Amino acid sequence: MSDTELRYVYAVGRDERALERLAGLLTGVDGHPLHMVSGNGLAALVSAVPADRFDETSLTAQLEDLGRLESLARAHHAVVDAAFAQTTVLPMRLATVYRDETRVADMLDEQRPQFDEMLDLLDGHVELGLKVYSLPHAVPAPAEPEPDAASPGRAYLRRRRAQRDTAQHAHRVAIDLAEAAALEADALSTARMVHRPQQGEWSAGRGENVVNEAYLVPLDAVEQFRARLSALARPGVGIEVTGPWAPYSFATQPVRDRAEGRGPA
Repeated sequence: MSDTELRYVYAVGRDERALERLAGLLTGVDGHPLHMVSGNGLAALVSAVPADRFDETSLTAQLEDLGRLESLARAHHAVVDAAFAQTTVLPMRLATVYRDETRVADMLDEQRPQFDEMLDLLDGHVELGLKVYSLPHAVPAPAEPEPDAASPGRAYLRRRRAQRDTAQHAHRVAIDLAEAAALEADALSTARMVHRPQQGEWSAGRGENVVNEAYLVPLDAVEQFRARLSALARPGVGIEVTGPWAPYSFATQPVRDRAEGRGPA
């Protein structure tokens, strides 16, 4: 360790033995080896990273590069997923960086009450995603009107109006189904997080994403959640249940003194 290195933090948990064992088996971003930092009954999975690549300026540039962002996210999530498969951990935000190990230990000490509360919430749970799509192309098309030989323009406008009406109907049906899905999901989950609907390439080929939510689901309710929600799909509306994942959507935590501003929140 040296002043030319910062400490990248992946996850926080309580089971020091499990996290120390994992640290010896995993590598983090850019292949940097992991180690464990302890503080006040908590432990963090950490890797030393070069300061000239992970200070505030360099991180901002890296996170604006989509290829580099994907590489960082994959490495970060691989560590969190491996840890969560062994013990309950609180995933830290992507690119959480501290100046040194003393700062990491201080963070664990200062944030102990909040971390304990969140670890209690996450224990025995996983995250499942719920997406609802409006699929107007799957709605039965209305009968074609008789061609208007005298006015092809009118025929074109009628077709466009029918397409618009079909899309609006599919959207309304999707919204109604999403409300029913939320009632089912709420009954089988502990917490809910609403995300912005996906657009563009993220929803390409799937229709219009009208609902994009995450649910914190007890392990013994995962299959029931998946079956009951998937069964709600109908013509014109698609439902996608994703996961199980480590509970990233429920890991928002206050972070103070993060490398004195180095690294995004």
